[in-house]
Amino acid sequence: MELLEKLKILAESAKYDVSCSSSGSDRKKKEGMTGNTSLPGICHSWAADGRCVSLLKVLYTNDCVYDCAYCVNRRSADFPRVEFTPRELVDITMNFYRRNYIEGLFISSAIKHSPEYTMERMIQVVKILRLEERYNGYIHMKAIPGVDQKLLDEAGLYVDRMSINLELPTEKSLKLLAPQKSQKKMLLPMGYLKDKLIQNKKEVKIYRHAKPFMPAGQTTQLMIGATQDTDFSIIKLSEAMYNKIAMKRVYYSGYVPIVQNNSLLPSTVKHPKLREHRLYQADWLLRFYGFQADEILSKEFPSLDLEVDPKCNWALKHIGFFPVEVNKASIEELLRVPGIGNITARRILQSRRFGPVTYLDLKKMGVVLKRAKYFLTCQGKYYGEIDIDSEKIRNRMLIIDPVAKKIHVDQISMFEQYPTLFGGG
Repeated sequence: MELLEKLKILAESAKYDVSCSSSGSDRKKKEGMTGNTSLPGICHSWAADGRCVSLLKVLYTNDCVYDCAYCVNRRSADFPRVEFTPRELVDITMNFYRRNYIEGLFISSAIKHSPEYTMERMIQVVKILRLEERYNGYIHMKAIPGVDQKLLDEAGLYVDRMSINLELPTEKSLKLLAPQKSQKKMLLPMGYLKDKLIQNKKEVKIYRHAKPFMPAGQTTQLMIGATQDTDFSIIKLSEAMYNKIAMKRVYYSGYVPIVQNNSLLPSTVKHPKLREHRLYQADWLLRFYGFQADEILSKEFPSLDLEVDPKCNWALKHIGFFPVEVNKASIEELLRVPGIGNITARRILQSRRFGPVTYLDLKKMGVVLKRAKYFLTCQGKYYGEIDIDSEKIRNRMLIIDPVAKKIHVDQISMFEQYPTLFGGG
C-alpha cells in the first residue's frame, strides 16, 4: 500500500482522540538539532472548540486485538488494517515538519498482537526522531495500559507528554462496552507516572545532567454520552485525578454514533458538543477557580445546565452570596462572580491599591459586564438594572447571550489542500 494511503487511513482513525494539546514544555532550540518547543507550548493552530490541530495526529496502526463496542478500530469492524514501520512514520513527521505543515507529533495506536509489541514500536519511532533525526520538537505519545513499567520509563525520556485514556467514567460502563479493558489497569500506570514525575523533579534539582522525564506531564480522556454516566460522576472522577494523580488535563469527548446497529450504544445523542463544552467549563472551575465538584453538581442535580455555563448556574443557585462589592471583595469572592476571570480579578486587586475601582474601570480591565453586572456592586452602586432575583437574571442572560448553538469541529485535513505532498515541489 502507498505511504500516502496509509497516512490517510491512520490519520482518519486518530481524529476521535482529543487528548492532545499544547505541550506546556519549554525546551529551547539546541545547536545541531531540528525544532523546538516554547512555553506554554508549540506553535498553535486551534480549532473552534480549543482542540490543537498543529500536531500530526496519527495512529501507528489501526489493527486492534480489542473489540470495544464504541471504537472505530474495534476488531470486528470491517475495513483495511494498516501499519506504519517506525522509519515510515519518522520520515512522514520530518517531511511535514520541514514543510512547515506541523509543529509536533501526537502518536497513538490500536493494540496489535499485544500492548508490549505496540508500545515498543512507538518507542522506536520517538527514539529515531530524537537520536537519529535530532528532532527537538514536541512529541505526545499515547501510552498503552498493561505494559511493563520499563517501557513507560523509556518512553518518558523521549516524549514531552504521555496520555493514558480512561475512556469511560466507571468500571461498570467499561465492562459493558469494553470488557477486555480494566479501569485498574489504566489507573495503575497513571499513578506510576505521577511518582516518576515527582522523582524526576528532585533528580533534576540535584544532578546537573539528569534527563527530564515527560516535562509536560500526563493527560487522559473520557468519552461522554455513550453510557448513562452523569455529569456529576464525570466531574467527581476528574477532581480525583487532579488531586490524587496530578493529572495535567482531563479531556472530554462527546460520543458521536459512528457504530451502527449495536444495542449497547445509543443511536442518537442530543447536543454532544454542547455537553462536552459545558464539561470543559466545569473542569476549568475545578482547576483555576477554587470550586469543588460537589459545589458544581450533586447527586440530586447530576446534570449540567446546557443553557447557562456552570459558573453562572452556581451563582444563580447561590444568589444570597451576591452582590459582591468589587472594592472590598477578596480574590476568592471575585472569582465566584460570572464574567470575572483570574486575570481580571488580579487586575482589580492591583488597581485597588491606587484608588477605588469604577464601573468604567471594570470594562477596561476586561470584565464581561453583560454577565458580571448582575452579581456585583461598584462603589456601592448596583448596575444590573433588574432585581437581584435568580429567575429574572437567568431570563435576562438567556436573551442577551443565548448559547443554543451547534458546536461543530472537524479535524484539519492535509489531503485536500496538499494532494501532492510526497510528489516533489
